[in-house]
Amino acid sequence: MTPEDSLGRAEQLLARLEETRAELDQVAAGEDAERAIEVLGRLSELAKEVEAELARARRESGAEA
Repeated sequence: MTPEDSLGRAEQLLARLEETRAELDQVAAGEDAERAIEVLGRLSELAKEVEAELARARRESGAEA
């Protein structure tokens, strides 16, 4: 995978992160605490995936230099 591939994947994940954050806003407005916790868990996992893709891109970028 190239650094560009990793960055593209990170961008896709960031878009999903934003969609999920918007979902959390809606859930919070409805005061469904259990569902909010579920959405927060998904946000956490997406954030970890973004972080991993960015780290991969940095490593691959350094390997090409």
